[in-house]
This record gives sequence, structure tokens and C-alpha cells, in this order.
Amino acid sequence: MKKYLYRIAITATFVTYAMLTIPVIACTTMIITKGASADGSMMVTHSDDDELGDQRVIRVPSLLQKGSRAIYTELYRYPRINTKDRGNYYFIDGYPLTPILYEIPYEDIWKLLGRKTEKSYAYFDANYGIMNEANLMIGECTNGANYQPEANVMASKGNPLRIFYTQELSRMALENCSSAREAVKFMGALIEKYGYFSTGETLLVADEDEAWVMEMCALPDDKYHSAWVAKRVPDGEFFVAANEFRIRTLEKDNPEYFMYSYMLEPGLKKTGWWDVAKDGPIDWLRAVSPGEYNHPYYSLRRVWRVMDRVNPDLGLSPWVNDGYTTAYPFSIKPKEKLRAHDIFALYRDHYEGTEFDMTKGIAAGPYGDPHRFIGNYDGNQNNISKDKEMVGAWERSLSIFYQGYTYVCEVNPNKPDLTKGVMWFGPDVSYTTVFSPFYSKVSDLPASFQTGGPQQFSNEAAWWAYNFVNNWSRLNFQLITNADIKPLQKKLEKKSRIIVSEMESKIANFDYENSIKYITESCMANGNNDIERWWGLATEIVAKYSDGYINLPDRKYATPEINPTRNVGYPSLWLFKTNYKEGPTSYRMK
Repeated sequence: MKKYLYRIAITATFVTYAMLTIPVIACTTMIITKGASADGSMMVTHSDDDELGDQRVIRVPSLLQKGSRAIYTELYRYPRINTKDRGNYYFIDGYPLTPILYEIPYEDIWKLLGRKTEKSYAYFDANYGIMNEANLMIGECTNGANYQPEANVMASKGNPLRIFYTQELSRMALENCSSAREAVKFMGALIEKYGYFSTGETLLVADEDEAWVMEMCALPDDKYHSAWVAKRVPDGEFFVAANEFRIRTLEKDNPEYFMYSYMLEPGLKKTGWWDVAKDGPIDWLRAVSPGEYNHPYYSLRRVWRVMDRVNPDLGLSPWVNDGYTTAYPFSIKPKEKLRAHDIFALYRDHYEGTEFDMTKGIAAGPYGDPHRFIGNYDGNQNNISKDKEMVGAWERSLSIFYQGYTYVCEVNPNKPDLTKGVMWFGPDVSYTTVFSPFYSKVSDLPASFQTGGPQQFSNEAAWWAYNFVNNWSRLNFQLITNADIKPLQKKLEKKSRIIVSEMESKIANFDYENSIKYITESCMANGNNDIERWWGLATEIVAKYSDGYINLPDRKYATPEINPTRNVGYPSLWLFKTNYKEGPTSYRMK
């Protein structure tokens, strides 16, 4: 009876709390298998395009697993979770503690795992789990689903238990698993036992040997309440997802490359979404979702663009018949093997050089600005209904103004254990960020990466350095990015690649403890230097581009022969699309 009353209290609290939460949306995520990478690394990537949500990356320490594991539903805004049970940076004095949605005894978790785990793995965490010290990596994107229920902590007839979304699901996998296959099975078991809520989701799950695409959604049934499928990416191939399910035909007899929920087939039949006897083999995308997430080509244009850049010889078309097209393969072989910095470049794309180039046209303004802000005419970005009307739409590029952060995780099985796994993390918009490397084995991250929220400016927070520069770049986007941002970005990322390439020799004669200390201090110093240099860039461009001029510093350029202040003005093509030519050029009546 006491437990029942506790559940009622938690439910009441959650109803109020849930009103403040918004799903993190609109991401692009990739897998580069070891056979597709230039150095044999497995890579998992993710851009969290979450508008003004909580942009921190936090290192959650290894913790003793006693009693029960609290499941939270988190705020969209900073702080996403406020608790004392996940290390120092997840507790912020002055903010209310996040209500616990549900508690799972560790004994029950161990039964699902098939083994006991006395201590959790340490891991990097943001709006979703990223990478743990055992080099398990996870990426994410949100998808539309036919049924998107709210969480529920009290099971009753017709109202099943639903406590998991991919945020806590991914963290539990990183806390307990070291292999991708085990993580997929574990998360699948959690979904089946405790239920799934909210939007459809894709999780990319990889270790140094295997990479899996796991997709999931809720079903409107008491018994068959949730479903998931998982497909392995063949070695030597590349995969991308962008807010639409990518798995199609259910492969029932291929356990090495396909896994799925026992609830799937009977659940689809009971809901009337798919009957194998009548409809043939299950098409996961068609059966459970409305197709693209927001508007036509919101997802598929990005899938096309990435695949076309990775292997243009495939000749893929940017135009398809509908959102359920089979024109784009599940995965492809790249034309040339890829490195981490090649993936950075993919995330910095606005369709430059194509018919969809967002740096061109009147919408780009006089200075080739690819940013397209969301307004009243764009509708709800989280609306996946089939029948909504649209008066227009912008192309959806990989680099977009509301990116919160992007990361590229890589694990190189050919390197020593301490240096084989690294997370390259770039706060804010990928086009104007710097990717700083942090080994999976570091004991800490710079405080600036783990603190601060978008609702209050702070020069102590890494995200604000990059966000400030990105916003200022819109004064004259092409000029500022090409003359100021890209050169420093290239310099800092090259420096980081050198640090990573030399790390093995640097720690060759250290014992384990001192090796951890050295890689941690090196990564933190490098990350802090990146932030310091970016704040320096911020102050430079504020003065340099003041009031629409190029205002060069006197100490560098001023001589009797050189005027350090230059006019910028506007390009002629843009001027003649405005009413400039109708201006006051004479005293005569026009």
C-alpha cells in the first residue's frame, strides 16, 4: 500500500513537471565503421540540434550500484537534471531537485543484464549518453511515430507502464555495458519490461568491432506497448540518419545482423498497423511512422547530401517520390576512407555548390548568410501530423543555427587501451565551432564545458564563447567566417590532431595512474586553450566589424599611407534586388 501511494504522489508530481519538458529534436547522426575509416577507427557522431536547451557535456563518474537506480524525466532547459547522485556537475545549488519518475532495484537490472555490476562505468553525458570509459559509443536522432504517449508510472488495464525515453535508456546502457550488442539487448529488455514513451527514436550503438542502428517507438496497446528493431552496419560501410527511421524490412532469420522485439509482430497486428499474413514482411518505417519528421525533405535532403558527399559515384538523386522512398540505401561504402576531420566537414554543410545552396539567393541577404530562423509561418517543429498545411519551408541543412553541440566519437582498436577512445566535442553550431578532443579515460573535463546554460550569458561557459562568435558572424557572414573564424578553427583543430597523434609516445614510460593524470591534464589544457582563443576571437571581431566597417587595429595596420578603416557596403547583385536604384540620385521627379 505504501508503494502504491508513493507511485500516486510521483505521478501527480510528474504531471506538473512534464508540462515544462520538451523533447530534444532534429538531429543528424552517423556511423563510420572501422573498415570505412582511414585509420581503422569505429566512429559514432551526433549533432544535438536542440535550440536553446541544456548544452553541457558532463563526465559522470563511476558509481557504486546499490539499492535502486532513479529514472528521471528531464527539463528541456538548463539544468536538464538536478540531482546529487551523478557527480558534482549534475547538482546545482539554488535549483530544485529533479523529481524521480521511477526507481528500479539494481537486482532487477542485473537480471536483465544477466550479470551483476557493482560499479557503473564512467561516461560522458549530455542530453543523451555519449561514450563510456569502456569505449561504448552512442548517437541519437528523434523521429516521428504514429503513437507518441506521455510517460506513465502506474500500470493499469489499457494504460501500461511507460518510464523510458532514450535519454535515460542511453545512460543506463553506458553505465552497464561494454559492447554494442549487449547494449542493444539490454535497452531492448528495459523497453519491453518498463515501457517506452514519447517520440520515435534512433540510437546508434557501437564499440570497436560492431555498430548497430537501434530504432524504437511506443505502440497503443496494454500488452504489446512498445517495439524496437536493430540492424548492424556491415564493416566497411557508412550510415546516416536524420529524423526519420532508416530500418525497413524485418530480417527475422539474421541474428548476426538483425535483432527485434518479441512485441513487434503481434503488436503491429493487434493495432492494425501491419499484418504479416496480409501485408508480407514488416516494413518498419511504413508500419510505425508517418515518414519524414517535419516537412518534405526535412530528413531526406540531409540523408542525400551526406551520402552524395561520402560517395558521389553512386549518383543518388536529391528528388524522390515520397517520404517512404527506398532510393537511399541503408548504408554505403565511401569513395575514400574517412577521418574525424572529414566528418567535421560534413556537419559544416549548407548544401554549398548545389541547387539547394543556402548561402545563395535573396534569403541569404547581402552577405551569404545560410541561417534561416523559425517563425510563425513555419509551424511547430515537433509536429509530425500527416495533414498539416504548409505555406512554405526552408531547406534543412546539417549545420543549423539551433545546434546545441556536435560530437564525433572514435575508437581505434589498434591503439593502446588508454588512448584508443576519444570524443571530439564542439559546442554550439558545427560550422563555427572548434572540435576539442577528450579521451574516454580522462578523469575530468574542463569546468567550462560542464557548466552554464543558454538562458543567462556567462563568459565562464564554453558554449557561450562559440554561440557569441556565431551570432556576431551574421553581421557579414561570408567575410567574417572566411577571414576570421575558419583560419583559427583550422589552426586549433590541427593542433588538437597533433596532440592526439603524439599522446602514445608522451605516456609511453608512465604508469597507469600517471598516464591518466597526463591525458586528463593535456585534454583539459587544450580544451581551455580553445575556449580562451575563441573568446579572444570574439573581442577581435566585435571591434573589427563595428558599425558595418572593417575597422583594423591601429597597432597592426595604421601608417600614413594606409587607412585602417574600410567601407564594406553591399554586393551589386543584392543592391539591385532592393529599392536602392530608386533612391535619391537626382532632384528630378521620377
